[in-house]
Amino acid sequence: MQTEPRAGRPRASSRETLSEAACELFLEQGYDATSVADITRRAGVSRSSFFNYFSSKSDVLWSGLDARIDAALVALAALGTDADGPGVRAALEPVLRDLAPDPLTLALRNASAMGLEAELLRDTGLRHARIASAVASTARSAGIDGIRADILGSALATAVLSSLRVWAEQGAGHASLEAQFDQALRSIHDLPWG
Repeated sequence: MQTEPRAGRPRASSRETLSEAACELFLEQGYDATSVADITRRAGVSRSSFFNYFSSKSDVLWSGLDARIDAALVALAALGTDADGPGVRAALEPVLRDLAPDPLTLALRNASAMGLEAELLRDTGLRHARIASAVASTARSAGIDGIRADILGSALATAVLSSLRVWAEQGAGHASLEAQFDQALRSIHDLPWG
């Protein structure tokens, strides 16, 4: 017995449709002036559909990167007492590897036009804290003293997030994000006042 396809958008495309609608509206009327209702109306889906995919308006921008960060935090924790520089780098690299332009990169590139400067600063800080804390914890597990572990955590979190920001601002897809991250890691060693 053959069943008829269900009406409405396929689940796989609703997330992308919502993301596109949100980004269009952020560009047209600004982030603060855009409501979840505006996004769902533009996307042609219900409010409950929005919350099936995103926990908030901000989550539209960050959900893809957050999933990658979550995986990196698990990989960092798994290193345990055997953690070293190459292991930590290998745990962090997938956050940026093969990252395609998405709502976050569009927002980073168009932060002013979207009215997102304050929102991105705050939300980047939250991601920075998560990564920095995980790296510092990994470093302490490997026997590195607390202050040095905290500094390593902060430096590596900054390398990840700064690489992403610069790559997006330069036009995501026009350069290698992996090369940008490699350059950021090298620059940690070359910083003045060390």
